[in-house]
Amino acid sequence: MGDYYREEDLARFGQMGKHNPDLFRKFMDWYNAALEPGALSKREKVLIALGVAHALQCPYCIDAYAQGCLEEGMSMEHITEAVHVASALRGGAALIHGIQAHNAVDKVSL
Repeated sequence: MGDYYREEDLARFGQMGKHNPDLFRKFMDWYNAALEPGALSKREKVLIALGVAHALQCPYCIDAYAQGCLEEGMSMEHITEAVHVASALRGGAALIHGIQAHNAVDKVSL
């Protein structure tokens, strides 16, 4: 499992369109449009993407958006802070589900 994610596979992403180019093109159009500057700058969107990549634990996205952050002039401090924000949200999301366990215990304890 150690080589399940291979760095060189990121460059092969376009091959996902081989067997259904129409769906892949639609995905890429939407994906690229979402990352275009709008109310948020490209710099902000790249940093959000890096945080989400960590929350999703996608090594390909982490590689791509860490590079994107560097290209947007961000420092290791920016990158590390984004990772902390993503981690805190992921941890918080797990913790809030503890209320579900409390609710389940309360139902049984009645």
